[in-house]
Amino acid sequence: MPLPGSLMNILRGGRASGGGSTSSNSTFSSRKGGEVVVNTRQSRGLEEFFSYIRDQSGLTILDLAGATQQNVSFITNLGHRLYSEDFLAILRETFGQEAPTDQSNAGQVEYFLRQALDYEPGKFDGVLAWDVLEYLGPVLLPAVVERLHKIVKPKSYILAFFHNDAKLEAVPFYSFRIQAMNSLQVGQQGARQPAQLFNNRSLEKLFGNFDSVKFFLTKERLREVIIKA
Repeated sequence: MPLPGSLMNILRGGRASGGGSTSSNSTFSSRKGGEVVVNTRQSRGLEEFFSYIRDQSGLTILDLAGATQQNVSFITNLGHRLYSEDFLAILRETFGQEAPTDQSNAGQVEYFLRQALDYEPGKFDGVLAWDVLEYLGPVLLPAVVERLHKIVKPKSYILAFFHNDAKLEAVPFYSFRIQAMNSLQVGQQGARQPAQLFNNRSLEKLFGNFDSVKFFLTKERLREVIIKA
């Protein structure tokens, strides 16, 4: 759905949305065909994220899932400024479309960071990362986490989702739409092989430079994670 002109000038990116990514350990599976299953559910992670910003106004939030009218409207109606990056589209453009590719090339990693997260230090008061970090391999992911730590303000929150079962061979493609401060509309279509799977300890290590990491488990085997800078 086209965005109002007044919002377009505060959004970055504009790349085509959709799809999965590729890495040395992750295979992209097309979502063409097949029915989208949509559920609405409570989200304690989202509630925790909004608990930080709900009594403030004029904050700057980054959404890594690309611009969706529902999320844009929800955030801006709260009085905040929203930037949007189609993180997975940039990932495919950088590292390949469907054939598994290596995400460890230093030049490509730096190019990806410039395309997806080229912001000045301390720009953002919060980041909605959703599940996009699960698409990143063991070299690219720490570089992205380091960049996120750089571009968020101290005490700000990042919301990220990771699958809870370390033995899963395939995980769903998801889309996330904010329904309320504590609920999400979750769309599921098709499956993908995850680049990496994590337990609580490995996530605490991954975000070791942040102030704290808090976990919430869901029925969908998703671990909702609040990372405090």
